[in-house]
Amino acid sequence: MESFLSIRKRAVFASDPYNSRGRRISQPPSSERSPYQRDKDRIIHCSAFRRLKGKTQVFVSHEGDYYRTRLTHSLEVAQIARSIARVLGVDEDLSECLALAHDLGHPPFGHSGEEALAECMKPYGGFDHNAQTLRIVESLEHRYASFDGLNLTWETLEGIAKHNGPVLKAGDNSDDLPWALRALENWERLELMTYAGPEAQVAAIADDIAYNNHDIDDGLRAGLFTVDEISEQVPLVKDAFEDVWKRFPDTSENRAIHEVIRDLIGYMIKDVLDEAGRRLEAVNPQSADDIRALDHAVIDFSDGFREFEKPLRKFLYKNMYRHYKVNRMMGQASRVVQELFELFIEDPDILPTEIRKDCNGPNDHLTARVVCDYIAGMTDSFAIAEHRKLFSVTGYLEG
Repeated sequence: MESFLSIRKRAVFASDPYNSRGRRISQPPSSERSPYQRDKDRIIHCSAFRRLKGKTQVFVSHEGDYYRTRLTHSLEVAQIARSIARVLGVDEDLSECLALAHDLGHPPFGHSGEEALAECMKPYGGFDHNAQTLRIVESLEHRYASFDGLNLTWETLEGIAKHNGPVLKAGDNSDDLPWALRALENWERLELMTYAGPEAQVAAIADDIAYNNHDIDDGLRAGLFTVDEISEQVPLVKDAFEDVWKRFPDTSENRAIHEVIRDLIGYMIKDVLDEAGRRLEAVNPQSADDIRALDHAVIDFSDGFREFEKPLRKFLYKNMYRHYKVNRMMGQASRVVQELFELFIEDPDILPTEIRKDCNGPNDHLTARVVCDYIAGMTDSFAIAEHRKLFSVTGYLEG
């Protein structure tokens, strides 16, 4: 039987761009690009994608220009997703499109910014970055004369909504869905109780591979921990460094780190491909819908790797995400988001004219959503500058 690792042709279970379920607003097809290629191009050219260059992955942007931003992270996820998709024979353009789009809804300042905005929005329907991504591509982008949003295909929208798995389970109340998701026109069309197609699963696992490895890289470069410290506590990383030093005994630590990251990414991709091969062989799907109908993902790490991964996630949580330097940055970032929100919702007249026109008075639900959209779209540096101007007379005069 042919190994799934040797597949180089289009798989029968791949999403077919020419049999897409279509767009919300019908458009004539392109003779030069497939529907998924057009989706990918629309993502790349939208303003929300460009703003990712100024949004935190872990470090606030002014801490240095070496560390990953949401933009560089998204590009790295896209490269990994395309590599996996090519081997599995699923649609590379759709996989790459979903990888590029997956972080569009993140507010400034990483997870701290999201937590702060979610807390502010509790009385007004909440905030969720995945749902916000859908809100951006369905309505907030204003680029095209014929429609709001990007008018993406059903498969891309479904992948954005469900790339981490089903959003609703049997017995769940749809009222518990994020407001931004329920506010979408006919949101039920996204079939939120099923898994997404194979390309979305590829993008999701590519995201895991990227942040696992690039957080190691950024943490080492930032001096939050040393090679010896992570090697002592994470066998997976220890083995990788030992192998690199054996192959390149005279190389510098800087080059060794690069080699280790390369090797770990390759190791994780191979684990995903081997595990996907086993799962696909077991279920023998004949279409993307067959994959959606399963009660589990088919593109995932093996159980064995998940055990290897646990010490890594534990180490990074303790020594990077909860490092006091990161805590200080993110504590300040949370205050910036909270104070901007409170000021804007209580006094929407100070919002820019094009934003203020959509408000409905102080402390109103509609005003809260407009303010949330405005803050969520900010880059780190813009949010800091706005806060300085609005909370400091000196900052206002300088601005």
